[in-house]
Amino acid sequence: MDRPAISDYGFLSDCRSGALVGRDGSVDWWCPDRFDSPAVFGRILDDAAGRWRLAPVGTGRVERAYLPDTLVLRTVHHTPEGSVAVTDALAAEPGARAHQLGQNSPAVLLRVVEGLSGRVPMRLDLTPRPEYGLLTPYLRKLPDGTVRAEAGPVALALRGGVPLHVERDRVRADFAVSAGDRLGFDLAYAPVYGGIPARLDPVDALADTVLAWQAFRESHRYQGRHAGLVRHSATVLQGLTYTRSGAVAAALTTSLPERLGGDRNYDYRYSWLRDFAMTLHALWVAACPDEASRLFAWASRSIGQLGDDPVPVLFGLEGERGLAEHEITHLRGYADSRPVRLGNDAWRQRQLDVPGEVVSAVWRLHEYLGERLDDELRETVVGLTEQVAATWRLPDRGMWETREEEHHYLSSKALCWVTMRLAVELAPQLGDRADPVRWRAVRDEIRATVLERGWNERIGAYTGAFGSDELDASALYLPVVGFLPATDPRMRATVAAVERELATPDGLVRRWSTDPGGFLLCSFWLVQCLVLAGERERAEALFTRVAGHANDVGLLPEQVDPVTGGMLGNFPQALSHIGLISAAWELTEPGGD
Repeated sequence: MDRPAISDYGFLSDCRSGALVGRDGSVDWWCPDRFDSPAVFGRILDDAAGRWRLAPVGTGRVERAYLPDTLVLRTVHHTPEGSVAVTDALAAEPGARAHQLGQNSPAVLLRVVEGLSGRVPMRLDLTPRPEYGLLTPYLRKLPDGTVRAEAGPVALALRGGVPLHVERDRVRADFAVSAGDRLGFDLAYAPVYGGIPARLDPVDALADTVLAWQAFRESHRYQGRHAGLVRHSATVLQGLTYTRSGAVAAALTTSLPERLGGDRNYDYRYSWLRDFAMTLHALWVAACPDEASRLFAWASRSIGQLGDDPVPVLFGLEGERGLAEHEITHLRGYADSRPVRLGNDAWRQRQLDVPGEVVSAVWRLHEYLGERLDDELRETVVGLTEQVAATWRLPDRGMWETREEEHHYLSSKALCWVTMRLAVELAPQLGDRADPVRWRAVRDEIRATVLERGWNERIGAYTGAFGSDELDASALYLPVVGFLPATDPRMRATVAAVERELATPDGLVRRWSTDPGGFLLCSFWLVQCLVLAGERERAEALFTRVAGHANDVGLLPEQVDPVTGGMLGNFPQALSHIGLISAAWELTEPGGD
């Protein structure tokens, strides 16, 4: 397999699902029903798992960019015969605008070809493989020229402006495009039983989709530093949002590896409560309060009434709780990185920082929007606070979701402190069950314990877990959540140790010493720590270097290989774009320009 780099991919979204399209014109990932549904194109994980390529027959120089304020991607191919543009999008519902985007998306992939100069030979090659490549569909050409593909639960309908030729397991078309020509193609999905794929005019639907995205962005105004980067990152976050519920997927993909050829390959197509508060903050910063409110409603419904069990770490996009993990052995994996996993067993873990993230989100809802807490939110805050009061002394899996033994992770304890601190502040809103006197005592005990046991005198820094000699970039989160000021001498020493031991020459921060790549969220935390410590010039330079690891269309991965500069991990990564937004705002806030 001639494997494209992760950075070769552009991201399409209809706020129901998403697709990845490469610089070579091949759509190599699409789960059409919703982000976490089975893929009909999975070439990114295995060459035999299906794709849709639409590109010139010959090779040449490629330029591409999103149309302004959209996730509609225009790729220009310059060949010896001439130049041609292919514009790709997942269709919005006709007439949808701004916050309607994604409510009733038709699940149609649009591709429009425009001749720019010369006469360019083109080729279309469609090989749908539903159920992650397990199925080869039956292909039928209908009298109107439509090709229908059916297998298992999936029906697809391909329509195009040129004759389509059906072979046993694929659809092909060879044609030429001259300057001024415009041809549209659309591939529509529907459930095979009871569903009829939508029929759209691809040229008109593409224009309408552009208007839908631009109306969304026009309704949001960000006035801080790095406005162009923040606006684009907010658009990417919106593209990862499952609008029907408000949930934000952590990433579009499953099993793109943290290390090429390694086995840390997980399914990130779900929504984590840890990411929840960070996402809310980023959306508020980017002036997207409506999306923040919908996300909050999703989290509240997903959590439900609290019992004695810890609050789950992550949920499905409609609040599903059981996300049992299993391996699909027929796929080779990206760069032969096995296993390929569906589901994520982190949902079973105890992660003590999660209540702090949720309570901080409630605090922001009250503080930023001035909203009074309803009965459900009061019960949620009180229940989470009591859970933390009863369990904060226990070990857990930590924010990096280790699958080894539990430890007393520093960041988990600090977030337990955040829970108690904010619960005390919210106590006047919480009714008769609030117990601020006891909560204040627990808060102070947690803080004293973290300050004493989290500091490693021999290392001269706060380490990842109590009693550990291992530095961990999660310590950079302490100033971000207000546990310690960045100017505190021990915090300064910790930041210096992280920069010395975990940072790459260009400033990317690994989570721990053996982490295979620079973790972008942690790198943006370092930017925030430098700002909070008064080192704005260094912070600004670091922000520029870290943000510069985006690909040519502004998409960020989870990690970056410090040697090759190649992207690693699931893509595009919501937390990386959240980190960019938050760091840009930190650079703006303290008397920013």
